[in-house]
Amino acid sequence: MAPHPASRRRAGTTRTLQKHADGGLVRRTVLPGGLRVVTESVPTVRSVTFGIWAGVGSRDESPRQGGCSHYLEHLLFKGTQRRSALEISAALDSLGGEMNAFTTKEYTCFYARVLDTDLPVAVDVVSDLVTSSLLLPDDVENERGVILEEIAMHDDDPTDTVHDAFAEAVFGGTPLGRPVLGTAESIEGLSRATVAGYYRRHYEAPNLVVAAAGNLDHATVVRLVRTAFERAGALGTDADPRPPRAAGRPRHRRPGVHLVTRGTEQANLVLGMPGLPRSDERRFALGVLNAALGGGMSSRLFQEVREKRGLAYSVYSFHAQYADAGLFGVYAGCLPNRIDEVVELCRDELVKVVEHGISAEELARGQGQLRGSLVLGLEDTGSRMTRIGKGELLFDELLSVDQVLARIAAVTLDDVRAVAAQVLALPPTLAVVGPFDGDRDFAAVGVG
Repeated sequence: MAPHPASRRRAGTTRTLQKHADGGLVRRTVLPGGLRVVTESVPTVRSVTFGIWAGVGSRDESPRQGGCSHYLEHLLFKGTQRRSALEISAALDSLGGEMNAFTTKEYTCFYARVLDTDLPVAVDVVSDLVTSSLLLPDDVENERGVILEEIAMHDDDPTDTVHDAFAEAVFGGTPLGRPVLGTAESIEGLSRATVAGYYRRHYEAPNLVVAAAGNLDHATVVRLVRTAFERAGALGTDADPRPPRAAGRPRHRRPGVHLVTRGTEQANLVLGMPGLPRSDERRFALGVLNAALGGGMSSRLFQEVREKRGLAYSVYSFHAQYADAGLFGVYAGCLPNRIDEVVELCRDELVKVVEHGISAEELARGQGQLRGSLVLGLEDTGSRMTRIGKGELLFDELLSVDQVLARIAAVTLDDVRAVAAQVLALPPTLAVVGPFDGDRDFAAVGVG
């Protein structure tokens, strides 16, 4: 299927993006104010998941605004001109539905999952809180305490802390290197005026994508969304959607060790390096490599670190992709006195993949793991809504499931070896959370 670049997303247009064998369609309508409405009909289910995606996340914040995107996510549930906080939550609870939201480094999403017959309520409630939040001073102050508690809880979890430390070690003080939640200091410094200005600036129709998946009719969803946004005066006129976030040149720190000293019973570590941006076609080969290296119980890391030596309960590899950058890392949790051995084993496995690639059997396992996780993950309407919402917001085209499966199947051993040489051969960065002194030396295992 031909791609649908951002330049072809013109206000007032409706396109069919994909057709399914079961009669389902993926369609997109761009309303006059630049608001995109994307739906996937799934006639065989009785639910609908409705979401609104905003193209704003923690990387859009200045240092003084740290945590503002996530703070705002909380505040939008606190009340509008038409509903109190209790009425917002009760509207979905009374239907047996569910509603939630999440914030990442590059986008924020608000969503609700309901019976298909209750879709009008979900559209009205979620659209209302996204477009018409009051951000009352008392709510801003009350929620500040909640956010500070969430940061404290996050900081008490060494697994969360080590991943934040790894991102900071790779990206430094740039927005990608700062935590999504912000810091206690930045949250304490955010005023109601700052949060309200951030809200007005980023929650505009051209920067929003409405996505819905389930037993629905596209024209009906468009009508409901148009009515809800026009009621709030949030649709606007004569605007085209904003294109996907432009790729730039990320700044990386020099590799080395980032140690967070904590009196924990276990040492938590991430060993890794910069990865690939999400637009890089080699991301499929990197995905297969990631699955083979540390994606399951049959992976190299699991077998070498846990099964053969019993050095860790949890060990895996991961990759994260952004518009202009990425991360590839290996996580493990182990006893503090075994950390050198674990780091050395993880480092050795990365070197082996760079020098020798993976086997044909590992390639087949990695491809199968990706295929299965993709298809099985689309068994519910929430996953389908996420696929089309993120696809519209982040990419110039929406690949069909069959297209993604074909690209996974096309990955060769040479592709994996080439991407390993490009990514895994970079000098590594090590982030550690554990009971170590500040002068702890990791040079003996090739890091630092």
